[in-house]
Amino acid sequence: MKLQLYFARKFLWMTAGLFVTFATFMTLLDMVEQVREFDSADLSFAGALQLASLSVPEALYSILPLIVMLSTLALFLTLARTSELVVTRAAGRSAIRAVVAPAVTAFVIGILGVTILNPFVAATKLAYEALASEYSGNGSSTLSVSREGLWLRQGDEDGQTVIRAESANHDGTELHGVTFITFGPQSTPQRSAKARSATLVDGVWRLKSVKVWPLATDNPEAGAQLHDTLDLPSTLTRDQIRDSFGAPTAIPIWDLPDFIHELESAGFSATPHRVWFQMELALPFFIASMVMIGAGFTMRHTRFGKTGLMVLLALTTGFGAFFIRNFAQILGQNGDIPVSLAAWSPPAITMLMSLGLLLHTEDG
Repeated sequence: MKLQLYFARKFLWMTAGLFVTFATFMTLLDMVEQVREFDSADLSFAGALQLASLSVPEALYSILPLIVMLSTLALFLTLARTSELVVTRAAGRSAIRAVVAPAVTAFVIGILGVTILNPFVAATKLAYEALASEYSGNGSSTLSVSREGLWLRQGDEDGQTVIRAESANHDGTELHGVTFITFGPQSTPQRSAKARSATLVDGVWRLKSVKVWPLATDNPEAGAQLHDTLDLPSTLTRDQIRDSFGAPTAIPIWDLPDFIHELESAGFSATPHRVWFQMELALPFFIASMVMIGAGFTMRHTRFGKTGLMVLLALTTGFGAFFIRNFAQILGQNGDIPVSLAAWSPPAITMLMSLGLLLHTEDG
């Protein structure tokens, strides 16, 4: 038991060290990118650091499996050079048992990442988008889905328009039971329009069966007007609406099931969010499989030579597994393969193949 704890502690320290190293370098690089992107906003050093600090967690979280694999390579190369694995084998313990502690530790890291780091990344992503919008000074447009229906907001220098709809089509360009409330530059309500339906066409919302109230008057009902069709200007595009649905990474995993239900109730497709949710549940298993990949190539003693080649093969295999996982996610989001297959097949295949490699090299 003490030996397993020893391996787990060494692996944990190496993972923490690599995580801090990657975080430092990625923050510095991201600061340069923020200065380049917001050069017209007179961005200060503190502002660039703040933006980078909010942007980097998402990137770090996405490469967490690769960080774990690099930690595994560092661990077993160190154990091989110090002959600790030789001593382990001489004591009558199978070297495969040395993989158990790092794999379990990686699995726990994955669980902590999903339950704690995932909500943190979602919060920093939203904070970054809000701060970046403030620095850029561009008009904002956002979408929100709730039990009360669909909410959209579009804006420019002339004011904001809040849109509420009871339901919509899959991409949000056709709204039903829709209400438009227009606010002026001073955030005062100017006009309200209620329509049976609204369709986004060439930069305008085309409303049908519309009733319009001028809210700036003392008696809006007296000045209300009825229209069979009415065009209202829009700064939104189909892509902007689709991208505003709420990227899965911007939604904490604890809130994701409810968001999926609300999204589908509003008439949208929640397939990308379902795929992301299942992939997050499978993440601890995938991270543990990365440990097994690294161990399978680097548990040999250094006197056998070809250490550089084994490390290269381990890196190639790890990056290949990472690429296949991302490719499966894209296929799942596009509906080409089932959600469960997209989320769970990469960790299952990676774990079985790496286990076969370990059994072959140690007991084969």
